[in-house]
Amino acid sequence: MMDGWWLPGLFASAFLSATLLPGNSEAALAAYLYQAPQHWLLAVLIATLGNSLGGVVTVWMGRRLPRKELPARAAWLKRWGPLALVLSWVPVAGDALCAGAGWLRWPWRQVLPWLVIGKLLRYLALVPLVRAATGH
Repeated sequence: MMDGWWLPGLFASAFLSATLLPGNSEAALAAYLYQAPQHWLLAVLIATLGNSLGGVVTVWMGRRLPRKELPARAAWLKRWGPLALVLSWVPVAGDALCAGAGWLRWPWRQVLPWLVIGKLLRYLALVPLVRAATGH
């Protein structure tokens, strides 16, 4: 039987995973899906919301950094623009992408859709893997 803390816990784990704080939203999602596989869409939406909001916090923090010349190794980020945030789900590098988006002062209306799409695709990709591993 599932208690009322599963979804808030999933949200919190997803939020923390998208900030500079440690978190493991994939494990939290897998645990939830093991317990309630029929609610996979709700779980994906909750995890996506939490992870996206955590990414927004990281973008906001990046906006607080002083502007300097873009390092040569990060020039590709400027070239790809906000589309690069589709990769915001990648561990560690995704946090840097979000912070870079803020540091580059990309407009929120361009940042948000790509950031959310990247986070959503990550969790949608996990669902069939968890189902196959758990037999659900």
